[in-house]
Order: sequence, then structure tokens, then C-alpha cells
Amino acid sequence: MRIRDDLQLIYDWIPSGSRVLDLGCGDGELLAALVAHKHCHGYGVEIDTDSVLAAMQRGINVIQADLEQGLQHFEDASFDVIVLSQTIQAMQNTETILQDMMRVAKEAIVSFPNFGYWKNRLQIGLLGHMPVSERMPYQWYNTPNIHWCTLQDFDQLCAQNQLTVRERAVMSGSRRINKLPNLRGSLAFYRVG
Repeated sequence: MRIRDDLQLIYDWIPSGSRVLDLGCGDGELLAALVAHKHCHGYGVEIDTDSVLAAMQRGINVIQADLEQGLQHFEDASFDVIVLSQTIQAMQNTETILQDMMRVAKEAIVSFPNFGYWKNRLQIGLLGHMPVSERMPYQWYNTPNIHWCTLQDFDQLCAQNQLTVRERAVMSGSRRINKLPNLRGSLAFYRVG
């Protein structure tokens, strides 16, 4: 089984047999791997029609919905793990979705592009333009990223919302970053509860 490096890290954090809700599941790659190899059960939520169709072709149970409308259709504690991969920075109501996630699942896994990454800082500070990279391939005028977040920012958000950070990992490309993660890591991953 081969999945994207960032999804592999999330996959590794999810216990076998878990009930999983993948918010912004895209084409269902993560859920398909979890179902096939870890005997997990779950649903994906996705707004993009082409992605919903791709997830369905993988055999994933997917609901087409706008996450901005919240998770009111899901009962309290109905999942073991809820995933929000590279989507939180595009959400209008960040705190609301985090609170809703913790109502619906015992644990949340959140990943986001780290805007504190040195290459992003360089593009803004030295080159004078908004960052464009493999992880953020958009120009300033067409980006879905409406909230810029660093590791420190997300740590503060978790503390303000009484969320315990159980584990944090940072990647740059396919490498895990341990030293100076807020500066050297392009993508952050959090397990919170």
C-alpha cells in the first residue's frame, strides 16, 4: 500500500478497527487505506463533486456537504477519530469546527500548512510576495487559504479551547522535522483530545 506521505503519517496514528470521520476527504485515499488495511469503518465528508465521485469509486461512504455548516448531522461521540487534513486553514469558523469535531469524536487529527516555514517567510520578507509552494500552489488572489497559521498559533488555539495536544509532528516534503519545527517544517500534524 502506498499513500501520500502526509496521509501516511495520519494513517499511522489511527488505531485498527477505529470509527473514522474524514472531513474534507478529497478522493478518499486515506479512508480507502484505513478500510482495506486497518479494518476501520467510517465516512468522508467532501464538498467538491469530482472528489465525491472519486471517493465513491474507491468504495468510500462519502457525504457531500459544506463543513462550514457544521457537523450537526453527527451524534455526540459517534466516532473514535476525526480527521481534518489540510482544510482548517480554509475554514471560516475555525473554532466552531474544532469544537464540533471534539463533540463528535474522542480524538481529532488536524494537519495544516505551516505558514511559519522558512521558505514562506523568505517569500514574504525578502521577495515581497505571498508564498507559493508544492503544499500551497495558489496565488494570493485564488487561494482557498484564508487563515495563516503557525505551530505556535495552533498551540495557542488549542489552549484557548481546552484541547490537549497529545502528539505533534512536522514534515518538510517526506521528512519528519524535529529541530526548529516551526521554522523548518512545511506541514504540521496534531493529535488533540
